Amino acid sequence: MDALQEVSGQGPATSAEVARLLQLARRSFERQRHADAEAHLTMALALDACHPLLLHYLGRLREMQGRHEDAVRHFQAALAVDPSLARTRQQLAVLLVQLGREEESLPLWRAEAHSKEGLASLAQRVKEALCSRDLTLAGRYAAIAAELRWGRSGTAMQDGVPVPTLPPIPLSIPKLRHDIEQFEYLRNQGWLKDDFIQTIDAYRRVVEGMATRGEDLRVPIDGEEHDALRDSYNRLVHLCPAGRVTRALSGSWDSRTAERQYLDQRPGMAVVDDFLSPEALDGLRRFCLESTIWFHNRYAHGRLGAFFQDGFNCPLLLQIAEELRDALPHVIGSRYPLRQIWGFKNTQPLPAGVTTHADFAAVNVNFWITPDESNLDPASGGLVVYDVDAPMHWDFDTYNGSDRITPFLRRQQSAAVTIPYRQNRAVIFNSDLFHATAQVNFRPGYEHHRINVTMLYGDREDDAHHRQLARPDAVEGGASSWRPASLAALRKTRSRRA
Repeated sequence: MDALQEVSGQGPATSAEVARLLQLARRSFERQRHADAEAHLTMALALDACHPLLLHYLGRLREMQGRHEDAVRHFQAALAVDPSLARTRQQLAVLLVQLGREEESLPLWRAEAHSKEGLASLAQRVKEALCSRDLTLAGRYAAIAAELRWGRSGTAMQDGVPVPTLPPIPLSIPKLRHDIEQFEYLRNQGWLKDDFIQTIDAYRRVVEGMATRGEDLRVPIDGEEHDALRDSYNRLVHLCPAGRVTRALSGSWDSRTAERQYLDQRPGMAVVDDFLSPEALDGLRRFCLESTIWFHNRYAHGRLGAFFQDGFNCPLLLQIAEELRDALPHVIGSRYPLRQIWGFKNTQPLPAGVTTHADFAAVNVNFWITPDESNLDPASGGLVVYDVDAPMHWDFDTYNGSDRITPFLRRQQSAAVTIPYRQNRAVIFNSDLFHATAQVNFRPGYEHHRINVTMLYGDREDDAHHRQLARPDAVEGGASSWRPASLAALRKTRSRRA
């Protein structure tokens, strides 16, 4: 039987007939005999016009027929009779998102947000949309995920449902100082009202109290700190609209040359200047400066991260990702779906060599958007890329910053290329390669923070472009450091197909 509960206010005989017709309709659905299903539902609704399950299935039928407005109406009618129908609520929420009506869907998603299944379902929707290359739909789902996780500021209840409590991210002084600077920037831009100065003062008091215990302190949000910051800390206080532009990628670079550099040269890397069009660069910079999405502060040296499902998501970013896929058909193309988009801010100087890692993707596109005049060292501030890739048997935690990386690179006698920082420069490289942010020394001040954007395509185990670069390593188990011969053969076959 369907997990939905049958509800009917009719007498026993009528109820039995409705139940019989409903069962016939279900069987017809399973056999994809939609005309028969509609006939059974029509007869049942003539007996009980307010039966929520009948309305639910009629909504499903109308959705399959492409009659979306009728489907929405029937789903809404079913929920009006029985608001507990979780499957109907989910079906309606998904349909509204697909129709581009995310705001209407938000109350439905919020009703699901207090169950792990509801949030997991939403995350799965994002993943499926990315895998199907429908970035617009993925962006819609990701925006809802950010809304549900972080909530907007200053609102205790939304649609009758409490906004989320503050996520368990500890307070840190660099993060708080960044937020103070960003709030002041937004006030100067006219995006925050004058009374927001009270919130800024509360942040300053929290920083003063923490500073007496050390600049590197991290503390949980509780007590007075929670009361002072709960309406603004790690909330979507402001999102800068960043819509699509006429063309996101600049026409000044040759995508074929970039592809040849990536595919033909060991170990797989291309550098592109004037990467974005002026319109796209300006829009993305404003999005990064104004949007209060820099939630993640677990990184050393004052670095802050923002991720796709946490608000680092706008139509302009998705347009860039789409145009990249089309501009680089042999490097990305239809082979590798977009897996992740993130941004990082350096709010403090960063020593060299402290961020060495590899990524989980096949192709990494990394580009920088802060003006060059903010960089105090034009020879640095960019990216260091090694000519050695992470062993395939290493797991994420091992190749993403463990203490095994430096000894491994030393045994491999690795060489590194340093790409100096330039605004609007992109580095397209094999994501398996170990890489690190070069030493960062930018001017102080909010608008001078170094901002990089990363787009990851495909999965590292599916990389078909470059052979294993690391030599056998006795410490790592000799031949076990090599990708299996079967995987190498598979990659060779895929390369021929490309």
